[in-house]
Amino acid sequence: MPSFIPPFRNDSGKTLMDKVEDGILPLINLVFLLLLFFIAVGHLSDDPLPPLPATPAEGDTSAPAADIVIDENNRWLINQQIVNADQLAQKLPAPDDAKPLRVAAYADISMEELESLFRELEKAGYDKLSLLTEPTL
Repeated sequence: MPSFIPPFRNDSGKTLMDKVEDGILPLINLVFLLLLFFIAVGHLSDDPLPPLPATPAEGDTSAPAADIVIDENNRWLINQQIVNADQLAQKLPAPDDAKPLRVAAYADISMEELESLFRELEKAGYDKLSLLTEPTL
């Protein structure tokens, strides 16, 4: 049976280690050039983000109106009245895709507590919500 593997000839006189080094050297050069490229690009694009527009000193500084509020004790409030899951759909306005329901939450409410409200709202037919937040300056 004939052998399909060609015989190995070492015509160049190089050792196996020399051949490995010759094969790896272009890869090392490529990595070095990529490193230099990303260092240069990183310094070129070091522009800071543009400043956000300042809040006007005059005008309406009140919080936006929320349809439902979650307070620090994880109570659901509609028009400053505590409601439970059974009363939720009755007290809220009808679901409207053009005007999403506005939900405001106390700053320390966990996502788990928000998700329980979101599940109840989804059962009531609300597909779109706006979560009201207060930016910290």
